[in-house]
Amino acid sequence: LENPNNLEIIKAIIGLGQILDLRIVAEGVETQEQLESLQELGCDLAQGYHLGKPMSKKQSEALMTSFGADPKA
Repeated sequence: LENPNNLEIIKAIIGLGQILDLRIVAEGVETQEQLESLQELGCDLAQGYHLGKPMSKKQSEALMTSFGADPKA
């Protein structure tokens, strides 16, 4: 989001998604600043190293179970 051209592209993509009533997911979020900027722009969801490192199936199932979710659902 530091490059002005990239920022304009991101704004356009989020705007188009909103017009089409789609949920917008940002991938590759690596900093709190990026997350906050995306939220301010109207991005619905995010994923990336800032939010969690890649994990094995076993690790992800344990995480889901810890929140009361059924990992098999």
